[in-house]
Amino acid sequence: MEKAKMIVDKDFRVSEIDERIYGSFIEHLGRAVYGGVYEPDHPEADEQGFRKDVINLVKELNVPIVRYPGGNMVSAYNWEDGIGPKEERPRRLELAWRTIETNEVGTNEFMDWAKLVNSEVMMAVNLGTRGIDAARNFIEYCNHPGGTYYSDLRRKHGYEKPHQIKTWCLGNEMDGPWQVGHKTAEEYGRLALETAKVMRLVDPTIELVACGSSHSGMPTFPQYEATTLEHTYDAIDYISLHQYYGNASNDTANYLAKSMDMEHFIKTIISTCDYIKAKKRSKKTINLSFDEWNVWYHSNQQDRELEPWTIAPPQLEDVYNFEDALLVGSMLMTFLRNSDRVKIACMAQLVNVIAPIMTENGGKAWKQTIFYPYAHVSAFGRGVALAPVVSSPKYDSKDFTDVPYVDSVAVYNEEQEAVTIFAVNRYLEQPIELNADVRSFEDYEILEHIVLENDDLKAVNTATSQKVQPHSYGVSALRNGFVEAKLSKASWNVIRLGKKR
Repeated sequence: MEKAKMIVDKDFRVSEIDERIYGSFIEHLGRAVYGGVYEPDHPEADEQGFRKDVINLVKELNVPIVRYPGGNMVSAYNWEDGIGPKEERPRRLELAWRTIETNEVGTNEFMDWAKLVNSEVMMAVNLGTRGIDAARNFIEYCNHPGGTYYSDLRRKHGYEKPHQIKTWCLGNEMDGPWQVGHKTAEEYGRLALETAKVMRLVDPTIELVACGSSHSGMPTFPQYEATTLEHTYDAIDYISLHQYYGNASNDTANYLAKSMDMEHFIKTIISTCDYIKAKKRSKKTINLSFDEWNVWYHSNQQDRELEPWTIAPPQLEDVYNFEDALLVGSMLMTFLRNSDRVKIACMAQLVNVIAPIMTENGGKAWKQTIFYPYAHVSAFGRGVALAPVVSSPKYDSKDFTDVPYVDSVAVYNEEQEAVTIFAVNRYLEQPIELNADVRSFEDYEILEHIVLENDDLKAVNTATSQKVQPHSYGVSALRNGFVEAKLSKASWNVIRLGKKR
């Protein structure tokens, strides 16, 4: 059996983890909203039309922040369409995804839903077809207490207290030619700066996220970030990153190494931010908002066959398999390893659309395979990220060299006197024996060893069959300050240690 070693020391600190690293995303796209979080005719619908079965699953994920309402959709969205009496709201052609938007759900309804799932909202403004004026009116509507036109309009709509939305996105993927109102970096940087200035005049307490590249393969990457930051550095708090991965070539070994590409993406953006910091002689540090990330490729063909201009069609409904869950686990660990700079991350998306939760219209809701690593890291990844020293056998794949078979990180929760080791075994053929030095955690014991494994890498979960589920009988022991654990072939592992009581 192959062997791997690691040292987990409470002094090897990366950063206190911002809980918003476990955020998600709901866009007016496909069945994310209509048929996902909102379905008034469903047997499980509450008085506002929100599905209680979905609410319960979202609460199980413990999602601290949800980005809304887009996404590509926001770049042609009029926020005023989604407020006031529902019977007076217009139906619109939604240009990004070529559907009909009914506007039954808008800002106030979504804020109500977010409270039900104990989440904050990360709101986006339209910098595609609109700009400064619409943004200042929107934040006045949402955050100003009262005594002005838009704040009093909110109160008239039944929301006496302001929503107090803290985090705002200045548009979405403005570098992309597919984006309605696509802008060069110079054009976007100037508009983002001026929009940021007026939004902060309305509410100086907000945090702002500027658009970075839509993905690391864009021809303008990372110059787009550099130019945008030249304009906006002093006015914003975060730059955004988006990235999706797939396994269309059916090369699992290469696929599971793609988190290394994500790591390189993050490091490049950090370098770009710090270059502009040095250039401006600034003491301010720009952090990262990885506000779109996931696996996305399963639904590509079926999406090409959809008829345009329908209401809530089944778009981007990837059915995730077991190997997708392994990569998602590694992506989450990548955020933890970089939590000194990655402060927000949003799995895109939350329900039905490339999502951990799936539903049937009028029927069941269930957990996709990727639900589990997300739930585990959200539950046990609160506290301080530690940088373990890992010695692992390695392999080469089509696109990557020196890929560690064992991908791992640890989190220390000092208040709870708990430490959690997260680990993916990328070895597809056999288990690996992990020896972890945890001597800095005296009088600790193993509480649980959770494992997600399946002999079929392509196994999926459906409404009627949950083939991929975790179990808690992983093989591990703690002796003389060392954890000795067996990591099953192609597996996701959560080894939880706690102080002896």
